[in-house]
Amino acid sequence: MKLSTAIIAATACLAPLAAQAQGQNCGNRELVVERLTTKYGESRQSIGMAPKGRVVEVYASRETGTWTITVTMPNGITCLVASGQSFEELNEPVAPAGIRS
Repeated sequence: MKLSTAIIAATACLAPLAAQAQGQNCGNRELVVERLTTKYGESRQSIGMAPKGRVVEVYASRETGTWTITVTMPNGITCLVASGQSFEELNEPVAPAGIRS
């Protein structure tokens, strides 16, 4: 699955996150990023804007293969949306509109 597809899929889950912003999978952005960096060795690999001013980011470690998708709300609270193993960076060309591969 391409990262852009993963980000699009993750944004479908954003509505429920607003209500959970103070839940156990959410916290201050600086603390969440610090933990992803120090505990998992992950760094930001991609970023995109989602509806209502939310920022979607993919963090990953090229050494261990772990990855995490986060969503940051306009108030600075960051929530973990998904995580996993076997991260791979892909550079697939985009087919012109209307052409299927």
